[in-house]
Amino acid sequence: MVFASITFLVYVLPLFLLAYHLFPHKLKNAFILLFSIFFYSWGGPKFILAILVTTFIDFHLVNAMHKSKNKGNKLKLLVFSLAINLGLLFYFKYCNFFIDNFNALLGMDLSLAKIILPIGISFYTFESITYVVDVYRGIHKPLKNFWHYQTYILLFPKLIAGPIVRYHDIADQITNREKNYTPDVKLSGFLIFCFGLAKKAIIANTLGMQADAVFSLPADQIDTAAAWVGAIAYTFQIYFDFSGYSDMAIGLCKIMGFRIPENFNNPYISTSITDFWRSWHITLGTWMKNYLYIPLGGNKVSSGKLYRNLFVVFLLSGFWHGASWNFILWGAYHGVFLVMERLFLGNILAKVGKFVSIPFTFIVVITGWVLFRNENISFGLNVIKQMYSFNFFDGKFAINNDFMFMATLALIISMFAIFPKTLSIQQKLYGENFGSTGKWALVLASVSLFYISLSYISALNFNPFIYFRF
Repeated sequence: MVFASITFLVYVLPLFLLAYHLFPHKLKNAFILLFSIFFYSWGGPKFILAILVTTFIDFHLVNAMHKSKNKGNKLKLLVFSLAINLGLLFYFKYCNFFIDNFNALLGMDLSLAKIILPIGISFYTFESITYVVDVYRGIHKPLKNFWHYQTYILLFPKLIAGPIVRYHDIADQITNREKNYTPDVKLSGFLIFCFGLAKKAIIANTLGMQADAVFSLPADQIDTAAAWVGAIAYTFQIYFDFSGYSDMAIGLCKIMGFRIPENFNNPYISTSITDFWRSWHITLGTWMKNYLYIPLGGNKVSSGKLYRNLFVVFLLSGFWHGASWNFILWGAYHGVFLVMERLFLGNILAKVGKFVSIPFTFIVVITGWVLFRNENISFGLNVIKQMYSFNFFDGKFAINNDFMFMATLALIISMFAIFPKTLSIQQKLYGENFGSTGKWALVLASVSLFYISLSYISALNFNPFIYFRF
């Protein structure tokens, strides 16, 4: 089940919120857990049992690890838990990829039955890993209540596509979040949910159709204009799709009394690729930093090892997104720019000022998204070649008015926070302090966005969620 669907918005969500607020506080977690199981089972009934079993095993392994006085036994239990979680991720997400490449390399014909990827497996696997590793490191004690642990893992707004929430960020809220049951917090949550819904249903879907139209063309029909239209359309589609989903998840959690981390912070006004990765998919970047980059040595190593660490982390970040060579190439592409910024490019971008560094970074990001979008690497590279060949020929591709309007709107929203005053406006809209007049204006704005988004969902008949596949 997806948030931006008629079924969820018109039927499921109102009933859930009504029931949730009618339940007494001590029963709310039980209701959330049951609803989360129902929510996931709607789209992946074959895999919910696997999640429930692995959470059961993890819970008891972590508690046994915490109680053990022997460091060797603690390490063994940690490795066992990691092996279960990463083993499932490898089997479902990467097994066919390695078999296909092994066959191509050795000319063999090994095969498995086609493995269906469970929805959101990367997200809940990473959350399980944060829990077991943080307990092992002594960052927090394990939960005593198994149902609370399952509520943390299966909390439905973040279950399928994040944000990736570390347990210690939400620990106190599992058992006590009554302080967040205020009208301002709930209004803020509803407004953020509607912002996210509008991003997804109005902007991402419209531009997604344009991106699909370009990338479905034969290679010889893509000139420079078409290549840039496809690249720009997809650049805005993936941002408004994923940040929209994250806003909906954050907003729903707020309505329920949970505060979960932000996942985006105006990434398209970044002044470098380093800055971009501090603002894009923030919770994944934090996860990679804490559980991969720092264990590799982080910054406390020689320059050569530092560059290696950066490159390896972003190579694996690309591979995390999908079992395909284009994702690996996309991760390597970003890794190369991060190393270049450490070597010399960062100093240049800092000196030229943001009105040069922002467009430069944006163009680098747009080019990278072409690699990300196209599993056929040769096709993607051809699109990039056409982007910079200044090869225009008439009659092959027409830019429609919907694209021009939505691309302009997307650009304005993406760049809105570039000035201090506009950033302040954005922060107020995403904040929780509203005057009495402001509250009614925000209620009207939220309801209007909600119904306009519903009309777009009904009319377009095009509603993919890009990050569900990861």
